Amino acid sequence: MRILTAAALCAALTPVPAFACASCGCTFTSDWLSQGLMTQPGQAITFRYDYVPQTRLQSGTETLDPKAIPLPSDREIERRTDNHYLTLAYDKQFASDWGINVALPILWRPHRTIGEDTTSETHSNGSGIGDVRIVARWQGLSRPGSVTGLQVGLTLPTGPFRRTFSSGPGAGEQVDRGLQPGSGTVQAQVGAYHYRRLGSAVALIAQGQVHFALTSREDYRPGTFAEGSLSLQWLGLKLGSTTGRVIPEIQINTRITARDSGAQADRENSGGEAVYLAPGMTAKLTPTLAVFANVQVPLYQRVNGYQLVPRVIGATGLQVRF
Repeated sequence: MRILTAAALCAALTPVPAFACASCGCTFTSDWLSQGLMTQPGQAITFRYDYVPQTRLQSGTETLDPKAIPLPSDREIERRTDNHYLTLAYDKQFASDWGINVALPILWRPHRTIGEDTTSETHSNGSGIGDVRIVARWQGLSRPGSVTGLQVGLTLPTGPFRRTFSSGPGAGEQVDRGLQPGSGTVQAQVGAYHYRRLGSAVALIAQGQVHFALTSREDYRPGTFAEGSLSLQWLGLKLGSTTGRVIPEIQINTRITARDSGAQADRENSGGEAVYLAPGMTAKLTPTLAVFANVQVPLYQRVNGYQLVPRVIGATGLQVRF
């Protein structure tokens, strides 16, 4: 049970920042078991930082050269978006099979683009809290040697969604809704996950979720997306004879995203699919403290219209249990 708990904790510590195309670009979330896969009653606080530099302009599956596009253009040409996410999450597993996770993201998103019929860049530097996520889980399907859970949750419209460009030809105009800190809408998610030991030193984790908007706001509704992840963990590394355990992990992550809708949505340039390879590692330093890090590299990306995509994604953080 101690090994099972450590491996399950590793899964909770290494959520995957997954692909989620929105209007005027692609943003990323951190939903890989961030609800806190815990097999014993207790509480945990997680601090996580994700960096998603969207630097490559793409149409379909092809990379575009922005310098080769004549200006002015009849469409927006994005130049770069740097997404910084700092997420604070609280998790509690009750003595029953129920648990709950509450996550508050804080965003900072410098963005550069060239608008329609212009020849110079317009800049924004949006920041603020994002949309709070509350997820409940039930692990009543678990058996000895495995953990199986069901999830249901809500994402609440706590983040601002009327940020404007700060400089350039488009100064004062509202930033595209897909690049705002919040969506302004209530969203739901349902999902399931399964953890199983494949041997004395290897474990498998499978997870799937669907996220969909329950409401629209000011002529905008984010697109539904489905995501799935498959992860292998190696449990055989020790930090020392009296210290904790290091758990390397390799993941395959996929996401399919529908287009945004509404008059305020950039429907043409939203939605797509992606597959990522994500190596990572968790170090359980003490019985109550663990640190983690992972990177993601794209194996396949397809977008609708013109969108910025990342070449690599990084994440790191720590978790304290009490």
